[in-house]
Amino acid sequence: MTCKLSSIFFPSLIAFWVGGASASSSRSVETQLHSIEQVYADFLDSHGAIEAIDSGLQAQVSGHGRRFWSRRNSELIKYLLIEFNKLSNRPLNSTEYRAFLSMRRTFAELTAAGSESSAPNARCSESSNQQASQGELRAALYACFDSLGNQIEFEGERFTRVAALQLLQEIPEPARRKALFLAMLPLWQAINAGNEPSSPYRRLIGSASVEFEQERSPVHAAARSLDIDVPEVERWLVAVLESWRAVSGVDSGLLEPWDYRYRYALASRTLATTIPRDELLPLQERFDRDLGADPTAMRVVFDIEPRPGKAPLAYSDAIRIGRNINGHWRPAIARVSANDDRGGLGILNELVHETGHAVHFMAIRARPAFFWPDTTFIEAFADVSSWSVFTPEWQGKYLGVAASRADGLREQYSGVMLDVAWSLFELRMLRAPATDPNVLWTEITQRYLGIAPHPELSWWAVRSQLVTDPGYMINYGLGALMTAEIRAKTAAAIGPFDVGNPRWYSWTSANLLRFGAEVEVTELMRRFLGHAVTPAALRKDIASIGESGPAAP
Repeated sequence: MTCKLSSIFFPSLIAFWVGGASASSSRSVETQLHSIEQVYADFLDSHGAIEAIDSGLQAQVSGHGRRFWSRRNSELIKYLLIEFNKLSNRPLNSTEYRAFLSMRRTFAELTAAGSESSAPNARCSESSNQQASQGELRAALYACFDSLGNQIEFEGERFTRVAALQLLQEIPEPARRKALFLAMLPLWQAINAGNEPSSPYRRLIGSASVEFEQERSPVHAAARSLDIDVPEVERWLVAVLESWRAVSGVDSGLLEPWDYRYRYALASRTLATTIPRDELLPLQERFDRDLGADPTAMRVVFDIEPRPGKAPLAYSDAIRIGRNINGHWRPAIARVSANDDRGGLGILNELVHETGHAVHFMAIRARPAFFWPDTTFIEAFADVSSWSVFTPEWQGKYLGVAASRADGLREQYSGVMLDVAWSLFELRMLRAPATDPNVLWTEITQRYLGIAPHPELSWWAVRSQLVTDPGYMINYGLGALMTAEIRAKTAAAIGPFDVGNPRWYSWTSANLLRFGAEVEVTELMRRFLGHAVTPAALRKDIASIGESGPAAP
C-alpha cells in the first residue's frame, strides 16, 4: 500500500513529479539533480525524525509520530531509488558528480543500516545463528551491548559499560579492579564466544573483510581522506604507538589489563569530587558557551539519562539537517545521546566530544548533498574541544582545582592509545580475517601499551563500533592525528582556547566546519594547515609527557 504524498510536506517532490516526463526531459541533467537533491534532503530529515523517535527521546517530531515519518520515509526511498538509477549513467560536471556520489553513498548507508544508533530490535542470542546475514549478525551483536554491556553486575550493583570502565579508574584495590574487569566476561563471550573460528565476531570480520579486499572499508575511506594508502596508515599507527611506548614506562614492567586505566587516571581521581553526575551538563554548556558555541542557544537536544533499551553507545545525530528553504536558512536540530549515570573526567570528556559533533552539524552551510562531512574529520573535530578538559588551565577555571599537566596528558593519551591500538587491530583483522583476534590484541597491547598477555580473554570486545561497523575505529585512531594538528593551528591563529575563547566557534566554522563534505578533507586540511596532515603534531604532544618523568604507580 502506497501513501499519497501531500504537497504541504513534499513541495520539492510534488513539483518534480507534476512536471511530467516532457518537462523533465527538457531540463538539464544538473537541474534534475538539484530537484532530486531537495527530495534527498527531505529523506535525511525523515530519517533523522525516525531515529529521534526510535531512540525513546520523544514521541513526535514536528508534530508527527513514527507512523507518519515512516510512511514518508518509505515513499522518499522508493522515489530516490528510481531517480538515482536514472542519473547513474547521465553526464554531470565534476562538482555535480561528486554531489550525486555523496548522496547515493549516504542514502545507501542509511537505508542499509536501518536504525543502528537507536534501541536495537534484535536479540543478543541471535548472534549464535550460523546462518545469519552480516546485517543480522551486526544487529544481534549490537544488542549484546545493551542486554549485557549495560547490565554489568558488580558487588551487588548493576553498571552500564561506560560506568564500569570509569570505575576501573577509581577502585584502589587491584583484586576489586580484577573482579569488575571480569564482570564484563558475559559481553566478551557473547561477541567472541570461545574464540573459535565460527564465533560471532570471527564470522563478522570474515564477512567484512570482503569490503576491505575491495577497498570499500572504513579503513580505505579514512586513508583516502588523508591522501595516503593503507600501508602508510599502518605505519602511522605504529609510529604513534611507539611514541607512547617511549614515554609511558612500558619497559619498566607489564600492567594487568584491569590496571591499565587506573595507572593513568590520577587526574580523574584528583578531580573526582569536582565532577559529580549532575554537573556534567552545566560544565559542558559553560565551556561551549565560552567558546562561542552555546548549545542552549543552538537548541541542541541532550538525552543523557540511562533507560532500558536505549542505545548503548554515546552518539550525536541530526534530527533535521540545516538547509535553505524558500531562500531562508533553516538551522539544523542536533541531539546528543549518552548513558551518563556517573560523573568523572572521562565521562565529561565524552560529553564534550559528542557536543562537539552537535555544534559541528549546526555550523554546516553546505548544500544537502554535502551535509554529512567525512567521518574521520567528524571524529577528529569533536576532540578539538574535548581534549581541553585534560589541561590544568581548563580544570583550574571550571573546577577550581587542577591535576598536573603531565597527569592530564597521560590520562588523555592513554585513552587515545587504546583507540589507536583498536585501529591497528581492526586493520590487521580485516586484512587477515583468519587471525586469532585474542592473540593479535595481546601482541599489540603488550608491545605498545605494556599490558600483560591474556590471550584467553576477548577483552578487546568493549567497543560497540567493533561489531556495528568493523573498521570504524580507524576514524578515532587517524582522527587523533588531525585533532592534534587542528588544535595547534587554531591556538596559533586565534590564541589559546582551553579556557574558552569567544572567537573559537566563528573562526573554526568559517575555516573548517561550514563546508560539510563540499571540500574534500585532503584539500580542506591543506588549506587550513598549509601542509598535509602528518603524525608529527601528535607525536610531539606525546613526547612532551616524558619531560615530566614517569607516571605515579
